[in-house]
Amino acid sequence: MRARYQRRNAEVPDRRYSFLNPAVWQTVHERQRALLRLISHLGWLDLSEKSLVEVGCGSGGNLLELLRFGFDAAHLQGIELLEERYAEARRILPAELRLAQGDACEWNIAPGSQDIVFQSTVFSSLLDDAFQQRLASAMWNWVKPGGGVLWYDFTFDNPNNTDVRGVSLRRVRELFPNGQVSAQRVTLAPPIARRVARVHPSLYSLFNLVPLLRTHVLAWIAKPSN
Repeated sequence: MRARYQRRNAEVPDRRYSFLNPAVWQTVHERQRALLRLISHLGWLDLSEKSLVEVGCGSGGNLLELLRFGFDAAHLQGIELLEERYAEARRILPAELRLAQGDACEWNIAPGSQDIVFQSTVFSSLLDDAFQQRLASAMWNWVKPGGGVLWYDFTFDNPNNTDVRGVSLRRVRELFPNGQVSAQRVTLAPPIARRVARVHPSLYSLFNLVPLLRTHVLAWIAKPSN
């Protein structure tokens, strides 16, 4: 996995993921709106007491976003495999936000202790079915009854990148057989988003009206209360 990320970082221009790129901030804003609607639908009006761990927290961008949403740093955790990303997350995130570096499956999180276990484009980088299931089982074990797994990942294979593969909604249900899955398609296909945003950023929203052009799933996988 480390080798795949190193190849990806070497091959993809930095600007492709820069927030100064209109395709990027349109994608981020769309995902934020969808996530906030999901949280509102759950009826969670005060996020400051909700506990959350992010598996594959990268450089900490999602955790920073969650802090702005109203989560308390003392109730957030992040786990990151890659040393350099962990170091960057530790640099930018509050000291009281707990971070760990290494294999998430090996991390000691108490069973049933988390309101939310979050993953964003991690499983599409896991090419081994058995390891996918191992990680999913660990995540599910951490979730409180009445909580859930928050999932954001793409569903289609990328023919230009054999280091990743899409994770279908059917596969999500296989990974979490005891979960109650509610999902929505989000995120205009990045190659299309980059092209249309170069013409005008507003075209992102126009093209994104076509569900078939959306490549990612935002899902809430609820653990029953009893």
